[in-house]
Amino acid sequence: MLIAAAKSALSTRAGTGRLKRLARAAALLPLLAATAGCNMVVMHPSGDVAMQQRNLVLASTGLMLLIIVPVILLTLLFAWRYRASNTSATYDPDWHHSTQLEVVIWAAPLVIIIALGALTWISTHTLDPYRPLSRIEPGRPVAAETKPLEVQVVALDWKWLFFYPEYGIATVNELAAPVDRPINFRLTAASVMNTFYVPALAGMVYAMPGMEMKLHAVINKPGTYHGQSAHYSGSGFSRMTFNFLGQEPKAFEAWVAKAKAEGKDLSRDAYLQLEKPSEREPIQYFASVSDNLYSQILNMCALPGKMCMSEMMKIDARGGAGVHSRENREKLRYDNRHVEQGDEAPGATGPASGRPPRSEPEPGTKPSSGHDDQGTPAPAQLNNR
Repeated sequence: MLIAAAKSALSTRAGTGRLKRLARAAALLPLLAATAGCNMVVMHPSGDVAMQQRNLVLASTGLMLLIIVPVILLTLLFAWRYRASNTSATYDPDWHHSTQLEVVIWAAPLVIIIALGALTWISTHTLDPYRPLSRIEPGRPVAAETKPLEVQVVALDWKWLFFYPEYGIATVNELAAPVDRPINFRLTAASVMNTFYVPALAGMVYAMPGMEMKLHAVINKPGTYHGQSAHYSGSGFSRMTFNFLGQEPKAFEAWVAKAKAEGKDLSRDAYLQLEKPSEREPIQYFASVSDNLYSQILNMCALPGKMCMSEMMKIDARGGAGVHSRENREKLRYDNRHVEQGDEAPGATGPASGRPPRSEPEPGTKPSSGHDDQGTPAPAQLNNR
């Protein structure tokens, strides 16, 4: 009877173990259902550049799986074949070398590495964001008479400003382009470094203050696509998004006409107000743009009284301004302009002078005085503005 009771207990425990494993497996089902709603736009893009990048990812992954999958399968096979209970497996503790096995072990990865290297070399040059497009899509080269659409992009805190020099308009948080027409992007930033990213169009490109990056792309299908900042840049980063409209040529011309009809004037003063940190900025249209405004933003001299970087570089090329360079010092101080104007975003920290952070106090709490409980001044914090 003791033996029967023991067997019964063991079977009960085994049954309980199976139920626990089934419960764990069932708990994973909601996760699988959640992943079914993931946005797979990177794997199903609508622009030729993004499509080539998708193909590169798939080809690279496939080449690597040629090694990974056989290794995993052979590992499982060896573990099963040479398990302790398999007494028919050959036991040869003195075996140490096989020329055939060495050839396979070294030759297969070497071939894969060579293939990946060649693929990377070709795609790095073909998909260089600075390289003008050679085709609209497979089998459709860019016609010699095709005029690309030029778009100048400025990353602000926390919104996107787009200039269309061909049409003399500008927009905030809305970008449009006709399908099957090459787009030449020129990108910069007015504050901290950011990243311009439209997954359906092309890969990520950085936008940095005082520098101009380039991106050549084309959209092949009409639609409304998601654009975003892909580089953390402060409290409003998660809401720094925009709409990218891929439109037929007639619809794009109507969109330009709408911007001219409904838009305001983007003067230099209007830009300085727009540049101030803000979140959830609505879509805005500007029917006219101040002359050379993008160039002033790029050269970090949109603020009156500041020296343009191009002018500074000319002085440097001539060997410097000598003793007179002291006069240019204040003209080149740019990073702390939001602090000086008193319009930095809530939560921003002060420069090394020791000014306390300007965080918004919680309701019902005492505002911070920049000192700790013992009255010691808070440490100075650097400002990224």
